[in-house]
Amino acid sequence: MSKKGYLYRYLLLIKKLKMNPYSSFEELQRYIDQQCTYLLLQDDRLSMGFSKRTLQRDIREIRMLFGLDIAYSHAQRGYHICESSAENRNFQRMMEAFDVFNSLNLAQDLAPYLHLEQRSAQGTEHLYSLLHAIKNRRCITFDYRKFWDETLSQRHLEPYALKEFKSRWYLLGKDIRDGRIKRFGLDRLTRLKISENRFVYPEDYNVQQSQRYCFGIMGATGDQPQEVVLSFVPFQGNYIKTLPLHPSQEILVDTSDELRIKLTVYPTQDLLMELLSYGPRLKVLAPEELVAQVKQAHQEAFNRYGI
Repeated sequence: MSKKGYLYRYLLLIKKLKMNPYSSFEELQRYIDQQCTYLLLQDDRLSMGFSKRTLQRDIREIRMLFGLDIAYSHAQRGYHICESSAENRNFQRMMEAFDVFNSLNLAQDLAPYLHLEQRSAQGTEHLYSLLHAIKNRRCITFDYRKFWDETLSQRHLEPYALKEFKSRWYLLGKDIRDGRIKRFGLDRLTRLKISENRFVYPEDYNVQQSQRYCFGIMGATGDQPQEVVLSFVPFQGNYIKTLPLHPSQEILVDTSDELRIKLTVYPTQDLLMELLSYGPRLKVLAPEELVAQVKQAHQEAFNRYGI
């Protein structure tokens, strides 16, 4: 069987156990056979023989390739993904990507029924190289162009982490020139080079902690995070409940009149722009400074119409 066939089978096993924990071998076998019928529509050369010996080998390969542990529960009489693996965000994103990839392949002849966003390049071609540099503590150099400045500048950086926000990827790291932690959009980064020079990760810097109260890509303003209270109309509230604005989101009121939530975040420009995007479906209740900023922005937008 081709490498593509092996990979499909690994991902189908993971998907089945995510949907139906504690599946028996027979259930897994039926699912693989069923899905193989759909996959043959894409590639009639695929073949996915599946036996108990194959399953044990696949479990070892999945652990090595994806870092996911699959175990058999004698009490439940079925296979399952261990809890720590199932909660891994990378695991969730990987399965989402597999579903999208599979659907797009099946829809090659269904263009009239499928409409995709027209997105520009996101700089994802740099992800692997940057992760290699981050993991191995290697300094990097690259050329960078800001949106508001056409001048191309060369940067020397200690790369610390990668962050995604609104379909764009950003690099977080210390600028060697001035020692400040900065953020760079990968779509504006070119001529990336990984140096042989190593750096020591600072003991007083924690990426997760530094981003804990951030909304978007902009960093802390220097102030303490604030409690932001927002009131949404019920219809918009349904979207906010299913796709929270921030990990700190807490529901205060959920009635037929409003959804009121609280966020603990830094009041950055990214947050302001997000709140403005909800227009009349949102009322900011606190803090007062943010309320004033939203009012002013809406008033300026109103004035642009000359009314």
